[in-house]
Amino acid sequence: MDDDILTIEEVAKYLRVSERTVYDWAQKGEIPAGKIGTVWRFKKSEIERWVNERLSSNKPVASIHPVRMRNVLSPDRVVFLDYSRKRDALVALSERLAAAPQIKSKQEIVSEILRREDLMSTAIGRGIAIPHVRLSSVTDLVVAVGVSKCDIQDFNAFDDQPVRLLFMIAAAYNQHAYYLQTLSYFSAKLKNNELREGILSAADPAAVYELLIKQDED
Repeated sequence: MDDDILTIEEVAKYLRVSERTVYDWAQKGEIPAGKIGTVWRFKKSEIERWVNERLSSNKPVASIHPVRMRNVLSPDRVVFLDYSRKRDALVALSERLAAAPQIKSKQEIVSEILRREDLMSTAIGRGIAIPHVRLSSVTDLVVAVGVSKCDIQDFNAFDDQPVRLLFMIAAAYNQHAYYLQTLSYFSAKLKNNELREGILSAADPAAVYELLIKQDED
């Protein structure tokens, strides 16, 4: 491939933003880009000129895009779990999350999720835990959802409630703002009793996915 033609991943690394951000810019026509078939490609010279224009005019190069479930979650990353110990549940869910193409190291995801949990419980009350990490081996923010069919008692939640819902987030190391935004998004959405009960009573993972995707419309 010509060295002057860049992929989304290469542009994201060059600009130090997420691949999702570059994709959104390309879709909206905010960055010089073209499609070869169905794949976005970028000329390095045009990207450099685009950056220079924004730096000289003091326009921000990056902006945080709204959290959309369909952008960070896919049906294959919603699973039912049946473990009474949090370590087993976390390992199973992180292994499922590691199947996402944005995750480059399964071993690192599993070990860092467990290490983060050892530092402080990610249970936030109401039967919910939000385990989360930022890693350089992750190229863009992704989520996996676990619905436990039994109570997980050893999360040590501040309200002493067992955990039944796990929302696992992995983000690129340079996605600090979007990472915090996603954590806040889940914390706010999951205060809704109807949503939590709907997830817990869902017949299968596909039904859980559809419930979560509908949150984009609210």
